[in-house]
Amino acid sequence: MIPFEKAYEIIMDSTFTLETESVKLNHALNRVLACDVHSDTDMPPFNRAAMDGYACRRADLVAAELAVVETIPAGCSPQKTIQKNECAKIMTGAIVPQGADCVVKVENTRITAENKVRVTDSDIFDYICYQGEDIKRGEVVLNKGTLLLPQHIAVLANAGIRNVSVYRKPVISIVTTGSELKEPGDPLPAGSIRNSNSYQLIGQVQRMSIEPEYLGIATDTEDLLNLLIQKALQKSDVVLLSGGVSMGDYDLVPEVLKANGVKILFNRVAMQPGKPFTFGIKNKTAIFAFPGNPVSTFLPFEIMAKPFIYKLMGHDYRPKILSLPTGEDFKRKTGERQAFIPVKIEKSKVIPVEFHSSAHISALCFADGIISFPIGLLEIKKGENVKVMLL
Repeated sequence: MIPFEKAYEIIMDSTFTLETESVKLNHALNRVLACDVHSDTDMPPFNRAAMDGYACRRADLVAAELAVVETIPAGCSPQKTIQKNECAKIMTGAIVPQGADCVVKVENTRITAENKVRVTDSDIFDYICYQGEDIKRGEVVLNKGTLLLPQHIAVLANAGIRNVSVYRKPVISIVTTGSELKEPGDPLPAGSIRNSNSYQLIGQVQRMSIEPEYLGIATDTEDLLNLLIQKALQKSDVVLLSGGVSMGDYDLVPEVLKANGVKILFNRVAMQPGKPFTFGIKNKTAIFAFPGNPVSTFLPFEIMAKPFIYKLMGHDYRPKILSLPTGEDFKRKTGERQAFIPVKIEKSKVIPVEFHSSAHISALCFADGIISFPIGLLEIKKGENVKVMLL
């Protein structure tokens, strides 16, 4: 076995960057920027009113009345320059006229006569968003490697970007092994179990906005397993396998991978669950072969495969981690491997989820995240701070 940290290092050192492509802005969500983006304008592009109200000179706020010289809707240019004891009625987002240095909210004014207003509260903010205070023209607004979320899409739109240069999505193939597996909806004879791992992995990949190809179940025969692995290797940047990597008579995956020219970089990791996790490379295809129990597939994917896949797309993935105190003691019997334990968060405290074994996938339905027991550590006492990786 190799330590978890060493396995992670080997995986991340095996990455390469995929080619770039251009996509329309409305198709850029969850893609990764392939270049820095510069703004083509100041933001805001002009001094704009932050409130509906009256644009005037602060020096005139104590005047008895202000003459309203024009009304300025959003999208229209002012026609007047504000002089002493004058103002312009202005809408949110409109250009502040020359001469005005503040906007008085409607709520702080009173109409006294036609085209006349009085300011009823002089203790006010400017309520002006000043040109360029958010972004200056030519400034880098988003960096290469940014995973584009909705807020980033808005920034790109403001920067005048219509087509975005991003990294290509990887081609990912999924194969599950095991003669005992039956697809959902098929009859379930004695000794058979449902194929949950494939659909779990499909969902985990889809959550990254990548559509994988599911190649089916490989029964525990070398011929069929060899056929599906060859098909996956021919077309994929990443191959995800589950099952067939332990020490049993029918655990054929490592040998079939080697026979197809895959260089196995490790096949045992000191982690729990996930000890028989195998990783290999052939040319520019990465192969993740997870153990067959569903939690042993789910957690290594989240912890190891997901950062790798994001790095292929040029993104340095960092899971969301909270530092919180435990709400009760956590104990385990042995400390030979680094353990990953599902937990929930209640009233800002970390509480264990009932978790029987690596086959207990339903436990993750009640988990908010996972915590780690380092090798050798048998107990985390109530009140100690732990790092929770959110799922």
